[in-house]
Amino acid sequence: MRRLRNVKIVATLGPASSDYKTIRALFEAGADVFRLNMSHGTHDEQRARFDIIRQIEADTGRPVAVLADLQGPKLRVGTFAAGAADLEEGERFRFDLDPTEGDGHRVCLPHPEIFAALVPGTRLLVNDGKIRMRVEACGADFAECTVTVGGTISNRKGVNVPDVVLPLAALSDKDRKDLEFACALGVDWLALSFVQRPEDVIEARTLAKGRAAVLSKIEKPAAEKAFDEILKVSDGIMVARGDLGVELPVEAVPPIQKRLVRKCRAAAKPVIVATQMLESMIESPMPTRAEVSDVATAIYEGADAIMLSAESAAGRYPVEAVATMNAVARSVESDPTYREVIEASRLVTRQTIADGIVAAAREIAEATDISAICCYTQSGKTVSLSARERPRVPIIALSPLPATLRKLCLFWGVHAVRCEEVERFKMAVVNAARAARDYGFADESNQIVVIAGVPFNVQGTTNILRVAPCDERLIFRTDPE
Repeated sequence: MRRLRNVKIVATLGPASSDYKTIRALFEAGADVFRLNMSHGTHDEQRARFDIIRQIEADTGRPVAVLADLQGPKLRVGTFAAGAADLEEGERFRFDLDPTEGDGHRVCLPHPEIFAALVPGTRLLVNDGKIRMRVEACGADFAECTVTVGGTISNRKGVNVPDVVLPLAALSDKDRKDLEFACALGVDWLALSFVQRPEDVIEARTLAKGRAAVLSKIEKPAAEKAFDEILKVSDGIMVARGDLGVELPVEAVPPIQKRLVRKCRAAAKPVIVATQMLESMIESPMPTRAEVSDVATAIYEGADAIMLSAESAAGRYPVEAVATMNAVARSVESDPTYREVIEASRLVTRQTIADGIVAAAREIAEATDISAICCYTQSGKTVSLSARERPRVPIIALSPLPATLRKLCLFWGVHAVRCEEVERFKMAVVNAARAARDYGFADESNQIVVIAGVPFNVQGTTNILRVAPCDERLIFRTDPE
């Protein structure tokens, strides 16, 4: 019998992975979702990668999800007359709106929104936090600071402002153009950067008009504080540990990661753990032991997906990075401790008929010899509830809608299968049995659980659970009509 890896792998495409051969190799090594990073590359380059993904989908007959990651507003200093300046701890340094090239005493910070939010005592972090400053005095067009951690500041380095909510929308003008391009292209997920409040997500959803699901990247302290409200209006979450680790103490990130993963699971919404998971594989064919442990920890926590960034986009060993992630995932998921951890963290408040049906399906699968849980779905909601249960058997999602199946490629334990529309429950059971057999999850001697809603092809009608044989002759014999 085929053994399905439960956690999904997201692979970012880039210069190292832009041709059919490489992207197909990434897919065959274990990539379930491909990420298009809108911070890099032209629309024509992204369209070419998208077309290759859809060609691979057609060639393999398996749905593949595409995630477009929007850049978000980038806060950067201006330029220096000498290209850079060395700052010593205790020195004074000024940021202002004067476009004149900077020196060792000042530089332009062309973001009046930052000055509008600053108060004395606010921290400013430059170049991923390598240089740190404290605001002593500020106004509408300047900030006088004391350098608390020195270093070399150079042209257009990034600035982080962790202590305040900035009056900036999560979508820049570039992001709005990229969002429309990605939706018109047909991507399945949009990842929204620089989220600070739920209104940021609502704006993106309004612009997407249902053409793609919206996933919020949690990378700012303000987003972590408003997480419950952000989660309610998001279709999924990415724990983006890069900027989160810059703006918060690094020791605060692991507890936040664990907490957010659990909240996403309770809400039946997928969560990706991202950033620097196998960073050393950008240059090395082998990861460090610490990186392997980091990937394993996210899997033990129950994350829906783990993500590769530069490792697969620009690294020397993109296929090996995916294969390594796949190997770590299979090893962790075969560990009995993994099952103990996953089941001990199942904390769900059941409020609907669908909640009860998917819970019953999981309990039946655990108590008897069931090979798979098969869910007929229009919107994907029943499948997301089934994935929340983290059952011991594969979840087969059956739908006539390619967009729904692609979106579900991000969910834990889900194998997406396209089927024809059905009008009668008996044919739904027959199709489920065929899918379980065709994809190697069962044979004719096995049984499956089938979940569906009657009337068919209507969202939100999950109301039937059936234990069925995989032998079609037995199905027709017991259901002659």
